[in-house]
Amino acid sequence: MSQTRLTYREAKAADVPVILALIRSAYRGETSRQGWTTEADLLDDERIDAEGVLEKINEPYGVVLVAHDESGKLAACCELLRRDDELAYFGLFSVDPKRQGGGIGRQVLAEAEAHAKRTWGVTRMEMSVIWTREELIAWYIRRGYSKTEDTRPFPYDNLYNGKALRDDLYFSILIKSI
Repeated sequence: MSQTRLTYREAKAADVPVILALIRSAYRGETSRQGWTTEADLLDDERIDAEGVLEKINEPYGVVLVAHDESGKLAACCELLRRDDELAYFGLFSVDPKRQGGGIGRQVLAEAEAHAKRTWGVTRMEMSVIWTREELIAWYIRRGYSKTEDTRPFPYDNLYNGKALRDDLYFSILIKSI
């Protein structure tokens, strides 16, 4: 199987509708079940709204990267946020559920790490993953991340048009030297 060739760029405000559709399809609802990274059994909401995506695009210490395939179709996106001189945060990672498992995620993660290092000079990347997502955490560990003892509370009060299906959620923190 050949690797999908991707091109990367920083998102613009005009990208909000297509980014929003991708994020929602990758995280929640029936469409997300076509991939292996669904959170549909944990949360019944829309993950983020258009205003939230625009806020991330306009974040002065962050960027939303978009990855397009050879045909120009959006294949994936992620958020990068500079925490300090050494640390960046990686989040909102979304790969088209119909195309998960084909190497796109590995490529985008590698590009995100390179972008953060190249742009900000950071040496470490951090992310938060819902603790129950053992398969996803294992995927990140295979890519060089380490699960720390740190945790963060789950933002139950910030769900978009929906609810949590469990009351025991929190984030595990993973980190990698880049």
